[in-house]
Amino acid sequence: MAWNEPGGNGNKPKDPWGNNNRGNGGGGNQPPDLDEVIRKLTDKLNGLFGGKNGGGSNNGNGSDGSITGFLVVAAVIAAVLLAMNSVYILDTQERGVVLRTGKFDRIEGEGLNWKIPVIDDVIIVNATRVREAEIRESMLTEDENIVDVKLNVQYRVTDPVAYALRVDDPELTLRDAAESALRHEVGSTEMDPILTTGRVVLAEAVKQRLQFYMDEYNTGITLQNVNIKDATPPSAVKEAFDDVQRAKQDKERTINDAEAYANSVVPEARGRAQRQLEEARAYRERVVARAEGEADRFSKLLNEYNKAPAVTRERLYIDAVSEVYNNSSKVLVDVEGGNNMMYLPLDKLTNQVQGAARQSGMTDDDIKRLTDEVIREANSRRTTTSSTTIRREGR
Repeated sequence: MAWNEPGGNGNKPKDPWGNNNRGNGGGGNQPPDLDEVIRKLTDKLNGLFGGKNGGGSNNGNGSDGSITGFLVVAAVIAAVLLAMNSVYILDTQERGVVLRTGKFDRIEGEGLNWKIPVIDDVIIVNATRVREAEIRESMLTEDENIVDVKLNVQYRVTDPVAYALRVDDPELTLRDAAESALRHEVGSTEMDPILTTGRVVLAEAVKQRLQFYMDEYNTGITLQNVNIKDATPPSAVKEAFDDVQRAKQDKERTINDAEAYANSVVPEARGRAQRQLEEARAYRERVVARAEGEADRFSKLLNEYNKAPAVTRERLYIDAVSEVYNNSSKVLVDVEGGNNMMYLPLDKLTNQVQGAARQSGMTDDDIKRLTDEVIREANSRRTTTSSTTIRREGR
């Protein structure tokens, strides 16, 4: 609606706020004059700081008082802001790297610290918190296989100045260096150790190489731990790789079973071989000792034979016949002057004597004693018969 749009009481024109326009001195709900508001605020500030109250006049002294009050308020606000920006607080984990006009000045520790506003700038670095970084990449191994490796790096800032000033983005530098170190170590290792038992060795090698890179770049970072969290073949060949791993496990199990069998059989075979060696050694010693004894006996017998050949020969014959008779259960007796030979079945005679003794109520000891007497009697008769036969042959 236009300012001079007709309407209202008495067809008086209305202003944009819906009030009747009654000239410069018009009343109603008119908006406050901005100049008037500023003037009143300035007068109040002048009153607070001892300035002159310009009242409703619009002379030069009133304008100077307004400017002076505004400058005083601005100065107070600026002083408060500068005081707020001049102090800062650091906790026990933080270190403050102070730059003065863009150049390193000092390192501040925990507690309440002060800086020069605008001139000093403070970079706050957490020097005790353990930070983490993870990378996952597909890499080529030494035997030209592809593996997916996930690496976790835990580190801590030990040099706040180097961390804040020497490198533009330390965390990005760490990730790039970790990927480079991992690719170098994976490229120098075959796939099987990476996927099975060589992860610890690989992680230690990556940690040493990555720490070397961090020291060379002067990042102020010290590694706490490096872990190979996961290492898998590509998904396209995972089934084939699992088959290969199962075959290797079967191979290892077969080798272990064979080694266990060898460990149980070989000592037993060695024991048997040692026993046979010992038995052979004992047999050799026994045969050699017997042979030496026989040789010594023959030498002594030869000496006696040379002294009395006839007697020695007769005695040798008697000993031989006695030995034969002792091992025989049947005896043939040649009677002098006759053509008949008497047959003595000693085994049957002994059995008959034992049977008769049992029937008569004799004990086993009595039977044994009687049997021994019969055998001795038979042997004496055989010896007598043999002597008679030898004498007869001598005649």
